[in-house]
Amino acid sequence: MKMIIARLMAVMLLVIPGFLATYGFLIMKDAIFASLGSDRLPWGSFAIGFILFGIGIAFIGGWIFFRDRKRNYVAPRFKPKKVRKPRD
Repeated sequence: MKMIIARLMAVMLLVIPGFLATYGFLIMKDAIFASLGSDRLPWGSFAIGFILFGIGIAFIGGWIFFRDRKRNYVAPRFKPKKVRKPRD
């Protein structure tokens, strides 16, 4: 039962930032389309949408990167550095 709850919480940790990113994208889209009818872009709502979109995408991207790093799927430059023993 604990494994089911842990997996459910892991899915929720990915779904919530996904919703944030989606909502941020929709706010930015609405701001751009609202500016088509007038001369000015509503910068406040566009900035809030951009921040929400950036936070959601950054969280999901970081999650995927660290999961791939743990499973050794990344390029050699992203792998953790190995500590060498000093010579005596």
